[in-house]
Amino acid sequence: MSRMMIQAAVTMNQLQNKLDLIGHNMANSQTPGYKTRNSEFSSLLTQQIDNLRSPANAENRMTPEGVRVGTGAKLGAIVNDFSLGALQTTSRALDLALRNENHFFQIQTEDQGVTTTHYTRDGNFFLNPINEQEVMLTNSDGHPVLGQNGAPIIIANGFTGIEVRQNGEIIVERGDQQQVAGSIAVAEITRPHLLEAAGGNLFSLPDLGELGFTFAEIVQPVGVVEGLIEKGMLEQSNVDIAQQMADLLMTQRAYQFNARTISTTDQMMGLVNQLRS
Repeated sequence: MSRMMIQAAVTMNQLQNKLDLIGHNMANSQTPGYKTRNSEFSSLLTQQIDNLRSPANAENRMTPEGVRVGTGAKLGAIVNDFSLGALQTTSRALDLALRNENHFFQIQTEDQGVTTTHYTRDGNFFLNPINEQEVMLTNSDGHPVLGQNGAPIIIANGFTGIEVRQNGEIIVERGDQQQVAGSIAVAEITRPHLLEAAGGNLFSLPDLGELGFTFAEIVQPVGVVEGLIEKGMLEQSNVDIAQQMADLLMTQRAYQFNARTISTTDQMMGLVNQLRS
């Protein structure tokens, strides 16, 4: 197989990954709190061929001598766009939206006995019963929402109404009285670009020690602060459908060009073989 065919085949494989990423963005264009994922490409390998030996070749030349030949491109990184999405009014008591783009709700998940804290912008919460006497505040997948004390928010049954204040306090009505049943914890991620998609509209942090950071430097708790949360609203996805369609067309055209490179090279090699025979 020629170098040109190898380069095209490698690039096509990586372009397919970008097409999958665009499809994922478009499929989640209506998912509350979803953040657009963008792809960045880089050269897979570049070879320098020094075939210019004459001193005259260097005259008035602005670039290094020789020929630089690439062997394809790779999907170098997937970057999350954490810009704020539009806020949609739902008037639902447990629909919450965060005002600051660096703020995240904390969700507790458990996998094979290991408990992990994830982060999300999706404030579509529910009350799920855990026994006959208590209910727990969870996300749409049933994972607990953490409170200011670092534990799931559990509320005793028997209340007739519930609301969440803009400072994150959960107020329940029991008869003629109102009680504070808990307070939703909000974390500020100082370097949100470190967050990695963990599935289910959740984000996780990598091993910060390997990156030279401490957990306290990256995750800072936000206390009970007024104006922290917009109640009765949900932050919509920040996916720009027009931009995604444009990226889709450009990626498909690049895929077609590389596929044509393979077919054209194959035809040329066939002609050469016919001339030899």
